[in-house]
This record gives sequence, C-alpha cells and structure tokens, in this order.
Amino acid sequence: MSAQSVTIGEAARATGVSAKMIRYYEETGLLGAAERTASGYRVYGESELHALRFVRRARDLGFSMPEIAELLALWHDRSRASAGVKAVAQAHVADLRRRIAELESMARTLTDLAERCCGDSRPDCPILDDLAAGPVERSDQISQSAKRPRGRSSAQA
Repeated sequence: MSAQSVTIGEAARATGVSAKMIRYYEETGLLGAAERTASGYRVYGESELHALRFVRRARDLGFSMPEIAELLALWHDRSRASAGVKAVAQAHVADLRRRIAELESMARTLTDLAERCCGDSRPDCPILDDLAAGPVERSDQISQSAKRPRGRSSAQA
C-alpha cells in the first residue's frame, strides 16, 4: 500500500463514482479487488483512480458494462491495435443513432396524439385510446386515426 492511497469515500469524491458503484464494479470484476488496510478498509492508489475516471467517462458516453470491460482491456493492453477501440466506438455510435431514431419516432407519435387530443372536459382521448390498443394494434390504429380530423376521438369520427 502506497503513501498516496485513499479510502473509498475519497476515491468516490476524486472520481465522481459513488462508493456503491465502486464496490459494484469490483464485485462484477470490471475493476480488480482493492487493496485492504489491516482493519479491512478498501484503499485505492493512483492507477485505480485513473481506471475509475476511465469508467466514469465511458459511462458518461453511454457505453454498456460489457463495452467498458472491453475498452478497459484494450486500454491496459499496450500492444493493442487502435482498430479494436475504433470498432467498439463505432458500434456504440450506431447503437446510439438507433436509439435516437426510436426516441424521435416516439416523440413524433406522442406529438401527433397530443395534437389530436382536445384536452377539454370530454372523456374521449386519442392518447388513452392508443395506449389501450397495445403495441400490436398501434400501427394500424395510428394509420386509421391519421385519417380522422384532429381533436376528434374514434367515437366522434
């Protein structure tokens, strides 16, 4: 144990990773087990803090735990080819773009439903009708409801 070792709380403050998550990363094997003091307290040196900052940044960029494990392994492998790192990043970008497209589709659907809802004292509501239809019927309902005038429910059409 070096003179520059810090406790888990100090490591958490220094890296922005909560003590709970540090313990979780150790339990799952993402990070190696921390050294322990004679009284059993975890202590972390500069290399562990650097790894925690790496993990924090990767999480901030939305990488999954398996992707972070792969990136950590590549980071520690000084003989790695950068092509492997680039492949992980590009696959992640493709996944992000897919999720963005899904979110944009959800936003368009909800915007359309909200525009068709009168939002008045009547109980008829195309938003609730859509939710009640469930995922199987939703595409059929949207294509049918798109033909209805805005602000009117299926009971009025």
